[in-house]
Order: sequence, then C-alpha cells, then structure tokens
Amino acid sequence: MAANPENITQVSSMPIPPMHYVKLYTDEAVKRGTAPKPPPPIQETYSMFGVTINNDDAIIQSLESQGIKRLYSAKDIDRKKELRKLNHSILVNFLDLIDILIKCPESPKRDEKIEDTNLLFIHMHHLINEFRPHQARETLRVMLMVQRRKRTQFTGKFKEHLEKVESIIQEAIDNLPDTDVENGMDTSDSKDFKDKDTKVNEDSDKENCSSLDRIMCQIVDELSLDME
Repeated sequence: MAANPENITQVSSMPIPPMHYVKLYTDEAVKRGTAPKPPPPIQETYSMFGVTINNDDAIIQSLESQGIKRLYSAKDIDRKKELRKLNHSILVNFLDLIDILIKCPESPKRDEKIEDTNLLFIHMHHLINEFRPHQARETLRVMLMVQRRKRTQFTGKFKEHLEKVESIIQEAIDNLPDTDVENGMDTSDSKDFKDKDTKVNEDSDKENCSSLDRIMCQIVDELSLDME
C-alpha cells in the first residue's frame, strides 16, 4: 500500500537559514516577550556530526584517545616541520596510489595507500587544530590592539578639542572690559568725599579752638582787673 503523500514530512539535514531566526527576534517581539528564549546550556553530552561529545572532554583530544596511531613524537614537537613532512608524505602516497591504479588496480596495496593517505590527513588536521588556541590568543590580541588604537585616537581628538575650548574661553576672558578704571573712579569719588569730611572736621575744630581761646582771654582779663 502506497503511503499518503500528505503524511510524508521532509527533514533537512542542514539547519534552517538564519533569516528564519532573525525574523523571530524583532524589536517588537522582544518588547512583547514573544521572542523565543535561548536554549538551555548543555549539561553533560551533545552530538556533533554524529559523534557524542562530553562537556568534560578536552577541546582538542589526543590522537590516542580517538584510537588513532600517532606518527610523530608528542614531546618537543615542531609543528611547522611536521606539517611539511606530512604534506610531502601525502604527495608521495598520492603518486604511489596513482601508480598502483595504473599498473594493478585490484592490488591490495591500493587500500593500504588509501588508509595511509587518510591517516596522514588526520594527523595534518590534528596539528592544524592544535594551532587553534594560539589563533584565538592572536585574534584576541589583535582585537585589543585595535581597541587600544581607537581609544588612543579618540583621546587625542578629545584633548585637541579641549585645548581649543580652553583657548576660546581664555580669549573671551581677555576680551572682557577692564574693571580697574571703574574701580579707580569709585576710589577717586571716595577720596573726594573723605577730603570733604576732613575739611568739615578741621573747620569745626577751628571754631571750637577759637571759642576756647576767647573764653580763656576773658578769664585772663578778669583776673588782671582783679589784681589791679
């Protein structure tokens, strides 16, 4: 019995395009709270390319833990040198495989060369993966250098604008009218007022002195008359 076409569901091996998720996280959806929540963190294991991976496992697993025979020493390894050697070995194995396919395609050595070439590619891929931490550090270093350069440029521009503002303010202060002249006029007026006060006081003192002299003269005259 043939299956009903309506009940058949097609499942893609590839994930949905990113735009499908982008449309779900619009500003309006986020404000309304209808945007999907992020997936919870993986606790123990997860599957990647059909391989079950444990969270406690090292990011770069050793060849021995994967059941692969190591072709080079694990101590004091020069990765650049080993990559060159692996590249040369791959080329030699590829030429040997072509020679076997030409002369005797059904020879068992053909499968051996294929396995050897596969093993060499695995080792090359593993050595390249061991450079990933170094690549991450260099990428982070470059990012920090770029951020530092941008902040230095921003600081330099800010100092230039600050100096311009300070010069404008100083120029405005220098162009303000001089207040010493007004103060001088005020002091001269106060001096005139003080001089007038002193003159009035002197005149009053003179008047007081003249009256006292007059009284003293009268007393002296009366005494002189009594003596006579």
